[in-house]
Amino acid sequence: MKSIIVGEKHIGTDNAPFIVAEMSANHNKSLERALSIVEAAAEAGADAIKLQTYTADRMTLNLNKNEFCINDANSLWNGTSLYELYQNAYTPREWHKVIFEKCNDLGLICFSSPLDYTDVDFLEEIGMPLYKVGGFDNIDLPLIRYLSETGKPIMVSTGMATLGELYDIVNTALESGCKDLVLLKCTSTYPALPRNANLLTIPHMKEMFDVHVGLSDHTLGNGVAIASVALGATVIEKHFTLSRMDSGPDSKFSIEPRELKTLVKETKKAWQSLGMIHYGPTDEEKEYLKYRRSLYVTMDMKLGDIFTKENLKAIRPGYGLPIKYYNIFLGKKVSEEVAKGTPLNWDMIG
Repeated sequence: MKSIIVGEKHIGTDNAPFIVAEMSANHNKSLERALSIVEAAAEAGADAIKLQTYTADRMTLNLNKNEFCINDANSLWNGTSLYELYQNAYTPREWHKVIFEKCNDLGLICFSSPLDYTDVDFLEEIGMPLYKVGGFDNIDLPLIRYLSETGKPIMVSTGMATLGELYDIVNTALESGCKDLVLLKCTSTYPALPRNANLLTIPHMKEMFDVHVGLSDHTLGNGVAIASVALGATVIEKHFTLSRMDSGPDSKFSIEPRELKTLVKETKKAWQSLGMIHYGPTDEEKEYLKYRRSLYVTMDMKLGDIFTKENLKAIRPGYGLPIKYYNIFLGKKVSEEVAKGTPLNWDMIG
């Protein structure tokens, strides 16, 4: 499967994981903070910053009743209306170009999750190189179709999607002109629990749909994200904030700069460790073969003495015959005088 090229970045198994720092609502309604997040992500070694492009008025209705309120004791946003949540979390359009240019200056890819056609048109105007469809919007096939028609690469979070819905998503994208598609395994709870990550879905999705796969990770810490690399994840997306202590709608399940730096470092190590199918010593290991145990004469022996468990043992280093020949020598006569500490060889028996 060919790599996806976005600017100077490459997404694929031949490259270290593409690390996305999701800003989401962590700007806390401050453009200055948003730009500081960009700087911190670049310093930590991320590849990209992801935004969300929508307004509360187009996301929901300004109603504070019934199903328009979050009434879930387990939710971070319990007691908040949907409108209030999105009004506090959205990124103003006038910030997008400023953030986009800041990312370009620092070598980061900047992309976004648009809500509808008008968002896509706006993002096209400022040169968005890549798009993301969030887990709550992956059922919006018309949006996926519209994004695919731009010809840009698309990432789709698979949160809550059934296998049948994923078939619809992939077919819609490919039939509408998308040539570079990434499915991101996602658990749409905030935060998500590791036991619900179901990372074994990643290689299954890759086999089923023959597209790049990755992880949009809402779990706390980096363990799940690092593990996903071993299963084929080529993209890792994590919510990112300057400090969880600064509060904000998404801060509690976001990672901080130190953690992002660790994520970049450790996922690269995980990717490097995949290597290839290989048996036998690596080039670096060959030097250490001499430290294996092998067969040695452990007592002085005269011509005609018998090899026994007392004078023939498996010890380090590894210059003697392999241990598997031990029983062949037991009970045999030695063919020459041999000093203690001599590695065993075939010439020692007649």
